[in-house]
Amino acid sequence: MAKKQTAAANHRGTDDDPVFGYRALPGIADEMLDREGNVRPVWQRLLATLGRLDETELANRFARADRYLRDAGVFYRVYGAKESTDRSWPLSHIPVLIDEKEWATVSQGLVQRAELLEKVVADIYGENRLVREGLLPPALIASNPQFLRPLVGVKPADGHFLHFVSFEIGRGPDGNWWVLSDRTEAPSGAGFALENRVATTRAFSNLYAETHVHRLAGFFGEFRDALQNGKLHPDDRIAVLSPGIANETYFEHAYIARYLGFMLLEGEDLTVVGGRVMVRTVAGLKPVGVLWRRLDAAFADPLELNQSSHIGTPGIVEALRAGSVSIVNALGTGIVETRAFLAFMPAICRHLLGEEQKLPSIATWWCGQPAEREQVAANLDRMVIGPAYATRPFFDDNGRSVLGATLGEEARASIADWLGAEGGKLVGQEVVTLSTTPAWVRGRLTPRPMSLRVFAARTRDGWQIMPGGFARIGSGDDVAAIAMQAGGTAADVWIVSDRPVERTTLLPAEESFTRNMPGSLPSRAADNLFWLGRYIERAEGALRILRAWHGRFAETADPDLPLLRDVSDYLAALEIDTRQPVPDSLLANIASALFSAGNIRDRFSPDGWLALNDLSQTARKFHATVQAGDDATRAMTVLLRKLAGFAGLVHENMYRFTGWRFLSIGRYLERGLHMTRLLGHMSGPDAPDGAYDMLLEIGDSVMTHRRRYNVSTAALTVTDLLALDPLNPRSVLYQLNEIKTEVELLPNAFVNGQMSPFYREAMRLHSGLAVMTPEAMTLGVYNRLERDLESLSDLLARTYLG
Repeated sequence: MAKKQTAAANHRGTDDDPVFGYRALPGIADEMLDREGNVRPVWQRLLATLGRLDETELANRFARADRYLRDAGVFYRVYGAKESTDRSWPLSHIPVLIDEKEWATVSQGLVQRAELLEKVVADIYGENRLVREGLLPPALIASNPQFLRPLVGVKPADGHFLHFVSFEIGRGPDGNWWVLSDRTEAPSGAGFALENRVATTRAFSNLYAETHVHRLAGFFGEFRDALQNGKLHPDDRIAVLSPGIANETYFEHAYIARYLGFMLLEGEDLTVVGGRVMVRTVAGLKPVGVLWRRLDAAFADPLELNQSSHIGTPGIVEALRAGSVSIVNALGTGIVETRAFLAFMPAICRHLLGEEQKLPSIATWWCGQPAEREQVAANLDRMVIGPAYATRPFFDDNGRSVLGATLGEEARASIADWLGAEGGKLVGQEVVTLSTTPAWVRGRLTPRPMSLRVFAARTRDGWQIMPGGFARIGSGDDVAAIAMQAGGTAADVWIVSDRPVERTTLLPAEESFTRNMPGSLPSRAADNLFWLGRYIERAEGALRILRAWHGRFAETADPDLPLLRDVSDYLAALEIDTRQPVPDSLLANIASALFSAGNIRDRFSPDGWLALNDLSQTARKFHATVQAGDDATRAMTVLLRKLAGFAGLVHENMYRFTGWRFLSIGRYLERGLHMTRLLGHMSGPDAPDGAYDMLLEIGDSVMTHRRRYNVSTAALTVTDLLALDPLNPRSVLYQLNEIKTEVELLPNAFVNGQMSPFYREAMRLHSGLAVMTPEAMTLGVYNRLERDLESLSDLLARTYLG
């Protein structure tokens, strides 16, 4: 299909053109032009702004947007042949602008389509009239991998199958919109649309303030309220159900959960008891009433669906039968997003709604029927042939579709045989020519093909369409380059009014409020917080020892000096190699801390995440460049400062509730173990010369020792300060005192008026050390204390993290 050409499509601005301000701007795109070839009024303010800015100012503005996304940690995952990699979110800085009157027409079509999809799904899993009356072929249901037979006859607890859907829509150069695909399984991208908006407004803050752009917060607020109202019991929780950190859009799962105030859960967090879905928390099992699932339905329940699933929860389907939980969207709804359904939607719309589709689908033929096979074979030059049960537009299906116009004579001759043998698995679709939108490419506006991802949410007042969404922009003229995995980018979409719009937020409007306590802490989140604290403290302990070691090595250049050799042997037992200025094991501890933090992104501040990433990147850079001795000493100091910055952010900003306590207990426990091991190894009668001074340096207590004791370093004074001083934040006793304080405030610290076993053990360790004297602290005492601290960690895991 040839792209429509107009004189205006070839238009290039001149210095005298009032639309473009002070300088010419090339790159007029279809989206900017109306049917007569004139620049749409909605674009004129943006083009004038761009015309007034030189390239340096524009580059600075775009860098500001990119910096925001980088600092916020926005990423998506690209899957390669061997492994996946995380990439920064690929923002296309120029927003797509659509007039609100045109958007109202698009929205009406999408509301109609959402309601139609709801009716189709309800029929497939209910009365099955569409098949019985010949509007859907039986094979299209029975052979469809998205059809979940165990869900037939299961009615959703809230009466609806669909609650949150998205649509991939495109506009042709002639101005008409089409639906390219429906997303009903677990639609992604809404969170990225929010981040696109924030980043784009960083680049065009003045323009955004002057332009009447519809806000996005109201859309999310209405959907949040609808989910809150959909709870079956007052004590039910609402959660986002994620496949986990390995998913390509995990960032969005965490972002949405944090933005709306929902729990972020994975399948292992849940269990089904007595027909109700429960979340494992540190305070015991708590009921979950609404699950906004972001994993494919087949993986939700390994008991009745995909038995190989390791990310689901056995019994979920049974809970659905019992009507005790609502799932957004209902399991099995992904069937209507398979590509073949587009061929039947026009007739189904007329049958069920009594009207034509207001927003038509891209022309599609299911090749499981003779007439349709002949139609596709006879019109190869304007067809793309692909899998019937694919759930993506043809340009986003990883090359599984075949463009008819590119086939050679031999392939064309065999096309009828192919369609005849596998027609039920194939569809033909008319090749689309998407309109173009301006993108900033190498210093100039350049037309690029685009499609829009638009979202619809079921609210108390019916379906509501997000006023915007995000546009997927091609990396070249080829439509297939729109796919994010193929290098495409994403742009914000501004729905522009000619009058001021309501400035909605998610904050309550009332002046009075109720202070709600933070929600229950899932056991998995507590586990990650606990180990985040341990890994961070473990890294700090290693850094302090390595800095002291390299500082002395810089003075002597002799690694066989008794003190250096002794410390090297100690570190070797912990798998820390002093022959590496920045050891692999140190990088591994920092990476483990980053992984633990990544698993709780919904509970982790963006500043903390940024600081932890900065620490990791700096450590990797030093690993490749730093030399032993003075260079390594300075590097360790830099890393310690960055780590202290991270710890300070957490300490100053994290809310003092259950999550904070598990993070803190992890830190205190690891610091206590670190100092106990060091003292046991370096404070005995056989300690080499300089060991006590080195211990004080590692314990950051040199100045305190000078003030507290009027003598030189000795075994008793060092032991008193680093093991038994309750006021020294580096001492072992201090750690046990803090652990005891935090444990006392954990859920179920007291059971039936008695201490829990975990609390009792923490009290015993603290009391036992508090009555000790420096003279009594022998190697045997330190070894026993080390074992007891490790046992305390195991007891915590059995009590709260199982």
